[in-house]
Amino acid sequence: MSTRRKLVVGNWKMHGSHAANAELLQGILAGGPTNADLAVCVPFPYLSEVAVTLATSAVAWGSQDVSAQEQGAYTGEVSATMLREFGCRYAIVGHSERRAYHGESDQAVADKAKAALGKGITPIVCVGETLAQREAGETEAVVKRQLSAVIHALGHCVGEMVVAYEPVWAIGTGKVATPEQAQAVHALLRAQLRAATPQADTMKILYGGSMKPDNAPTLLSQPDIDGGLIGGAALKAADFLAIARAA
Repeated sequence: MSTRRKLVVGNWKMHGSHAANAELLQGILAGGPTNADLAVCVPFPYLSEVAVTLATSAVAWGSQDVSAQEQGAYTGEVSATMLREFGCRYAIVGHSERRAYHGESDQAVADKAKAALGKGITPIVCVGETLAQREAGETEAVVKRQLSAVIHALGHCVGEMVVAYEPVWAIGTGKVATPEQAQAVHALLRAQLRAATPQADTMKILYGGSMKPDNAPTLLSQPDIDGGLIGGAALKAADFLAIARAA
């Protein structure tokens, strides 16, 4: 049994409002402590109010993206320095939606991870294959290629990131990888990390792909699944807490 403490991260995606955020966070905080570490990654406009709300709690917060650039003429971008100034703990990089809708390459994702880590923000690096890639037997090659770019960029700091495996075919589709399918990829990623850093066995690899209260216990019981990157279920305090308790 792994001694790694579980981490459950809510990715709110492009959801939220003043009222909805306040209600959601109130519900999460009222749920009391869990045995897992908790974090929420929220849209940029809400970062400062979430930071204030969570300031004295054990719940961490993060952004859903970060620029690879330090500063300059990059309209619409937000730098790691800016995020750090607010006390940002995590930044999701390379989410499949960013890769698909914004054309982010493996190298761009690696550059963002390096920029975040350079300012003391833990990057949550997402990797995962599409349904077509899985059916073509390319899962292993795809996730190893995606992770390899980040390993190369981070060098000796590899052990400081969090990895999230998100099979693209299981995000928001209601489909979910079986615990065995998920564990197989997590084990593969762990082996790749072992070749890169002595810290591999203490690093967290999260599963992100339609994790819900009903499937969380079996997924989280797998030896190399160290928590979840939660989408839809993170928008309901009861569901988010149920997943955290399963961890």
